[in-house]
Amino acid sequence: MRGTTAGIAVFGAALAMSGQAHALDEVYIGVLQHNICVTDCKNADKEDGPVVELQADFESPEFLHWAYSPRPYVVASVNVSGDTSFVGVGLDWRFEIGDKWAISPGVGYVIHDGETNLPYPDGSPEAAAFTEEHVLLGSRDLFRTTLGVSREIGEHWEVQGFFSHLSHGQILGNGRNQGMDQLGVRFGYRFGG
Repeated sequence: MRGTTAGIAVFGAALAMSGQAHALDEVYIGVLQHNICVTDCKNADKEDGPVVELQADFESPEFLHWAYSPRPYVVASVNVSGDTSFVGVGLDWRFEIGDKWAISPGVGYVIHDGETNLPYPDGSPEAAAFTEEHVLLGSRDLFRTTLGVSREIGEHWEVQGFFSHLSHGQILGNGRNQGMDQLGVRFGYRFGG
């Protein structure tokens, strides 16, 4: 991954803090299609995939019970083609919606190693070629919004259809904000049943 020293530090610090404060509740591993066409279809043909994602969710701390007990998480998403990868932290909620089914919305903050802006003058031939291949995310740090729909497949296991959106939302950065969507399947292992 390009330029991930700060991201690895954030990921490691978050993992260490979360591991000390709360017990591990669930781990996910999944494969997602990178940069699909959902919110910005003109950029969906840029970059390649897939990505392999690993996420660890921790038990919800007491002080978050007022907010429907979200679980803190740490995540690493690695693009196997060498395009944008990221690490981050966030909160996941889990709402049971029927026998063995659950829905899990989430919000988070990530640091990525993809492209932020053009390294060439706008309008130049080099800039045109560069923008044909790269999503310009506009900021090194991004928000991550997610939605998972899970089905239990045993006492501890579940399969989850999973969607994530990355964007700075004109809050963490300004100017270019092409965003990026990912969609795929993750498997979860819940500790404690």
